[in-house]
Amino acid sequence: MHIIKQNTAKTGLLLIGLIFILGGCQSVYYSTLEKAGYHKRDILVERVGKARNSQQEGKEQFKSALEKFSSVLNFKGGKLEDKYKQLNEEYENSEEAADDVRSRIDSVESVAEALFEEWQDELKEYSNASFKRDSKEKLHNTRSRYKKLITAMRRAEKKMGPVLKAFKDQVLYLKHNLNAKAIMSLQKELRSVESNIAVLVKDMEKSIQEADRFIREAGL
Repeated sequence: MHIIKQNTAKTGLLLIGLIFILGGCQSVYYSTLEKAGYHKRDILVERVGKARNSQQEGKEQFKSALEKFSSVLNFKGGKLEDKYKQLNEEYENSEEAADDVRSRIDSVESVAEALFEEWQDELKEYSNASFKRDSKEKLHNTRSRYKKLITAMRRAEKKMGPVLKAFKDQVLYLKHNLNAKAIMSLQKELRSVESNIAVLVKDMEKSIQEADRFIREAGL
């Protein structure tokens, strides 16, 4: 019976996703989700959690790529072709991780905008002044927390671009110059890459902390 319920829930989500793809309208998408029992406030918290996890995974991937990059530059023997393949794989994994981070942040922003727009409109429907005042204050506080969160997420996201470009340059250069001289040329760039990744990791950690704080304190 439990398996049947799980399958039913998955089928429902797939149908909702199909409706969104075919309709292309976010309002219809979220309205359909709410009818299925998935409210915007719950979706927001869930997506913030997934974005946080994605950033954590991305942070670890970039650190792994730096370690691999450093090991290639400390080349002591073996086939340079193999070293290139390892470095290229790390670059591709880093690019995939960055894409996932961007997608997760976009999904957070999407539902947050829909939630706040709905919340603001519904304030007009209150007849009880006390309830309206309390709801308005909660909306203000939640928006303030969200602003800190999305700012931190976008700041970290922007730092991924320069790192990926630097990695791509290294991979392309090594691909067409599989020799010790090429390794020496790349060694000059190591300090810059290390510095960029250090800043990226720091910003990602701040963003992860903001996500944890938002989930804990949003009071949705």
